[in-house]
Amino acid sequence: MTSDLTSERGHGAVPTGAGIPVEPEPAVSRRDWPLYEVFVRGKRGLNHVHVGSLHAPDAEMAVHAARDLYTRRNEGVSIWVVRAADITASSPDEKDPMFAPSGDKVYRHPTFYEIPENVPHM
Repeated sequence: MTSDLTSERGHGAVPTGAGIPVEPEPAVSRRDWPLYEVFVRGKRGLNHVHVGSLHAPDAEMAVHAARDLYTRRNEGVSIWVVRAADITASSPDEKDPMFAPSGDKVYRHPTFYEIPENVPHM
């Protein structure tokens, strides 16, 4: 009596004969994992600073991988990871139309206002 058995993927002898559905395993590689941008706040820092990017299967694994990659010397106190696909940014090519409108609004500049003489240290 012969039966078709396989011991792939460390499962021991698993029958592969007719009648047993076998689903093909999807070919997932690390390249298919989403890209995360990593921000770390240092012990003496007030802000999170972008330190790099990494690929991870999910956000929790991205935090662990970021800890291992970007805080090897205990310099961080907080890590943020953000999916790169979720970030919306302005284009450097649009800097003039994006930021120029504030230049023609003089009331936004401190020189527009007169400071009373009785206000010290201004």
